[in-house]
Amino acid sequence: MPEVVDHLAALTEFRDRDVVDVTLVGVFRDLLRPESAAIYRPVGDPETLHWLTRARLRAHETTPSADSVWAELSDLPALPALPQHERCLREQLPLSIACAEGTMSLFPLSTDREVVGVLELRTRMPLGSEQMQLVCSMLRVYRNFQGLLDDSERDTLTGLLNRKTFDGSFLCVAAQQDDAEDTGAQADRGGLRRRTSWLGVIDIDRFKSVNDTHGHLIGDEVLLLIARLMRSSFRYRDQLYRFGGEEFVVLLRGGSTEQARVAFERLRANVARYVFPRVGTITVSVGFTRIRPGDTPAGAFERADKAVYHAKQNGRDQVVHHGDLLERGLLVERSHTGAMELF
Repeated sequence: MPEVVDHLAALTEFRDRDVVDVTLVGVFRDLLRPESAAIYRPVGDPETLHWLTRARLRAHETTPSADSVWAELSDLPALPALPQHERCLREQLPLSIACAEGTMSLFPLSTDREVVGVLELRTRMPLGSEQMQLVCSMLRVYRNFQGLLDDSERDTLTGLLNRKTFDGSFLCVAAQQDDAEDTGAQADRGGLRRRTSWLGVIDIDRFKSVNDTHGHLIGDEVLLLIARLMRSSFRYRDQLYRFGGEEFVVLLRGGSTEQARVAFERLRANVARYVFPRVGTITVSVGFTRIRPGDTPAGAFERADKAVYHAKQNGRDQVVHHGDLLERGLLVERSHTGAMELF
């Protein structure tokens, strides 16, 4: 019992989802001594989901492995490639299947909102009733803890990340940035890959008139649908935030200037062609900027917000790159103060 309590403490010690998943496979490796423990999560568009290995720990290993957050979807196995895992995800029930190692036990991983993945345990012998009960109890703790993380990190209405989680995520991304804007990825001196990432600010055009004309319930529905369109427009590794009101933010991880522009343009076009119930057509104005090495959240946000302001002042329903404004002389950046002026 003390060992179980220690592992419960370890599971709830950190407020980071990646660390929680890594800790969970370590808990099961220590308590059940399986051949391996792994967590798989479906990522990508709903029509073309792939399996991302969040954490895997084998019996002889001391450090878990995982798929890189930069992995391309095409390099990950499609959902049908692991049919039993797909079945576990779909039916939301544990499964036990004979395999080369002995038995593969699968358990759905869920939060209060949805089923988010599958836990895989490979053991020489089928799990006994007490072991099954232990797994299910640990997964209830996992679900409850994920719910607490959701409450603290997620916007209540849309389910997107909230503003108070932004700064920490931004600083992690900024620490990986390369000076070159259009390479997409560079190798640093240690041979590690450094990435060019982007911050985008998205503002719903004339949203106040939606609330004034149709009421706040319809306005909330518009916000929910915008969040859904954002999820379908960006990649699984991009981080999506609602900052409040009609303002949204995206941390776009990796890619050249043109690739970033295409991604934000895809969202703009998806919103423009969508028919919102009771409201009809809605548009968004988008401003984006490259995240610079050593950037601050406030500095990058200000640059993207200036681009949004330019978009709104010049017709709305468009995507504007902060760097383009500088090159065209429409924006002057004073490097010694960080102040900017629009002309």
